[in-house]
Parts: sequence; C-alpha cells; structure tokens
Amino acid sequence: MASNLRVGVDVGGTNTDAVVMVGDAVAASVKVPTTDDVTGGILSALTELFSDTDLSPASIVAVMIGTTHFTNAVVEASGLTPTAVIRLGLPATSSLPPLVDWPRRLVQAIGNHAYMCRGGHEYDGREIAPLDHEGLRRIVEEAALAGVRSFAITSVFSPVNPEFEHEAASIIKETVDGASVSLSSEIGRIGLLERENATAMNACLIDLANRIVHAFETAVTGFGISAPLYISQNDGTLMNADYARQYPVATFASGPTNSMRGAAFLSGLTDCAVVDVGGTTSDVGVLVSGFPREASATVDICDVRTNFRMPDLISIGLGGGSLIRDLEFPTVGPDSVGFRLPSRSLVFGGDTLTATDIAVAAGLTTIGDPGLVAHLDPMLVARARTAMQDSLAEAVDRLKIRPEDVPLVAVGGGSFLVEQHLPGTSKVVMPDNGPVANAIGAAIAQVGGEVDRIFSLQEVSREEVLDLARQEAIQRTIDAGASSDTVEIVEVEEVPLSYLPSSAVRVRVKAIGDLEFT
Repeated sequence: MASNLRVGVDVGGTNTDAVVMVGDAVAASVKVPTTDDVTGGILSALTELFSDTDLSPASIVAVMIGTTHFTNAVVEASGLTPTAVIRLGLPATSSLPPLVDWPRRLVQAIGNHAYMCRGGHEYDGREIAPLDHEGLRRIVEEAALAGVRSFAITSVFSPVNPEFEHEAASIIKETVDGASVSLSSEIGRIGLLERENATAMNACLIDLANRIVHAFETAVTGFGISAPLYISQNDGTLMNADYARQYPVATFASGPTNSMRGAAFLSGLTDCAVVDVGGTTSDVGVLVSGFPREASATVDICDVRTNFRMPDLISIGLGGGSLIRDLEFPTVGPDSVGFRLPSRSLVFGGDTLTATDIAVAAGLTTIGDPGLVAHLDPMLVARARTAMQDSLAEAVDRLKIRPEDVPLVAVGGGSFLVEQHLPGTSKVVMPDNGPVANAIGAAIAQVGGEVDRIFSLQEVSREEVLDLARQEAIQRTIDAGASSDTVEIVEVEEVPLSYLPSSAVRVRVKAIGDLEFT
C-alpha cells in the first residue's frame, strides 16, 4: 500500500477534478461535475478517486484545493461581508475617496462604508500627517454601530512604512470585539487606489473564507483524511488553511494557474505558452521558469482595478461546450452549454451543436457517439475548426513578447480542440493526464511568499535593503506553511526610481519552500 499520498483538487465552473499522487506519479484521477454547493463535488470526487484503488485515505499527507468560491462571490456580488474601507491619508488624497471607482452593485453589496482619516506617509517614509487616533476611533465606532465587523485599512505609501496601518489595526481590535482587519501593506503593491481596492475586496471575503475553509476541512476530515489542508494561490504556490482565512483574495485565478503549473510538470517544459481548455472558456498564459508570468499592470476584477499579484492571462470564449452559430460562416462561443454538455451536445443525443461535436466530426476525439454527427456538412466542420484555431492563435500571439514561434502545451478537458501546427507555435504538446492538469498543479505546488516595497537608500545601504526584503519574503513563506529549512529565494527584482529623490528603489522578492511534511 502506497504511503505519503498527496491529493490535489481543482473546482472549476464545469467540472471538479481530483488526483492522488505518489511522489511524482499520478496514481489515480477523476473528473466529476461541479455541484451548486461545490463542497459536494469535492466529496464526490474524493469518493470516486479512492473507490477503484487500494490506496488508503489514512496515507494522505496533504490535500491541496484550488477553488473558484471567492471569485464567484465577487462576480455575483453575493455572500460579501459588510466592510468599512478606511484610508489614512488626509489632508492628501481627498479628491478621490475610497470605492470611487467601484460598480454600484458591489459598493452596495459591502454596505458603502467608506471613510478617510488623517495620517499616511510620503514615498520616503516621512509622515504626511500624524495618525488621528481619536478621529479613527470615532470612525470605527460609527462603523461598528452600523453592524460592520470587517475593516480594510489603507495608509498612503504603507508599503514603504506600514506603521500607521498596524496602529489602526490595534485601535480597531481594541474597539470592536471579534473584528477582522485587512491591511493593504500585506496585500497590494505600490499604487494607492488599486492597493486599497484589493484590500477592500479581501476584507469583504473574510467571513466567506472562514465558512468555505471550514467546509473544506469538514469534507476532508469527514472522508477520513487527517492530513493538513492547503489552498492554491494565484502565483502557482500554496497557503495553509489559516492563511487562506486571512487572505482569500490570493485565490483569484488560481484555477488557470494550477493548470499552467500542471502543464509544466506533465510536459517537462518550463518556458512556453499554455492553453487550458475547459467547458466554457480557454485560458492562455505563459510559463517562465516553470511559473506563470505575472501581469505587470493593474488587473481589473469585476470592473475594479487592483494591483495584487495575478497571472498574465487571456481568456477567450472557447470551450468544449461552446455553441456553434451561423452555419454558413460559423462562429464559436462565447456562450456555452457548460456543465450541461453531456445532455445537450449532439454526440450525447442532445439538440445543440457545440465545439465538441465539431471535434468529433473532424476525428479529433471520440467522445460520445460519432454517428450522431456524421451528417454535418464537411465545409461547416472545416470552417468551424478554422474559427477555433484562429481565436487560439490570436490569444497566443497577444501574450508573446518575442516574434518567433513558441511551444504550446494544451491541457484541460477540452484540449482536443487545439490542433497541431497552430500558427505562432513551434509545436503543440498534449501530455498524458492533461485533462486533470489543474488538479496536478495543485498537488505538486510549493508554498510561496512575496514582498514588493519601496525603500529609501539615504540611511541604509543597498545590500541591507535587499537582505531585509529577502528575510521578509522568507518569513511570509514560512507563515504560509513552508518548512523553514526548505525556503529559497527564486526571484529578486530591483528597480531604481530615478524620478524620486532620496535614492528610492523598488524591490520585489519572491520565495518558495516545500510543505512541512516533506
């Protein structure tokens, strides 16, 4: 009987995928429909995963889950916690108050509690104004009377000096019993509004995070698994359950990221393009040294500008369930039958022409009954195939930073839609177990931590600044669940800010480490 098993689960909009791995080998894998409560799909996946093997749940040393819960909550503006968004920056920044660029439905969903208070720092760490303790207490008391228990604190240039944010957190916890506080210096990057937005988004997900992580833990332990639970982050690494409760926003886009990490593992390629084809959409990204390339600019989430780390992705409306319209000049998607593919697609006896039907008619896959699509006009099939390849090729081309062709790894349940000789690619690789690459990416992931701050070199040396950033990144990685003796620095980026005085420099450091059980 195998020991030291790792279980990876990825919850998608159409399917919940799960794998059990022994070392670097995939011992078993399953793909089951995602359920409305999502947790039910996880239990179903675990049950099926172990039903046909002699593997024992007692031998599992870790469970890793990638989830869409938190992204869906923001998209649907449901289940969000009433949140007080407090900015420490007066007398500066008053022209653009907190939540100024949020859609009204999201502002209303979190209660529209936006406040400003004196405080904040300059880019070199000098105070804009002293923190107004009494004013802050009045704000906190007013928010508490309105029923708010979750607070998002943003201080101007807190990535340079987080002192006021920590002081504000202490005041809030002294004033409001059971309050949860999200600090922008721990979540976002340089850029006040975007960092503030990311922090507010994290704070409004805190209660949901507690419920979801508890539900995951209950499902796992209810299945007889006593191993620790880890949640996937959107940079291809993991965080432990307690860390996920505190930083749920770090799970955004973790599904495509898991697929990309799984693609690197399965293909052996570390620098390439990856396309993850699901039932509704295809996510296209780029791997650099085995990790997803991060977006360098701001990222819009439900029309809200944020600047926390996110993978550089392009999503297109092409999936196995994509609808085929206009039979003379066919278009593919973006609408899809989604998880209803097994009942609505022609090859399964349904009445809806989908991308899967085109692929079966073209001989690209043998899903369902090929006889049910034998009547399709070959010209229609050819034109639909061309339309699909054109949209994929355009997405790959938009992500490339060099003109030459790049290798492409195709994974996901609908990867059969990606054909060889795709324009702009040097080769198309479809690895074994590619349909469950997302769950494999979760299972093999390491723990990560990152620091992105501006430092002044007036009073300290460059070497001291870099050492401080490295130590902070290492500590964040350990806090997220890594074994301290395995943590290593994998990326250091240093950008002198010549347009600022004081010899300012922006330093970004990323560290990764292995889980404790290794």
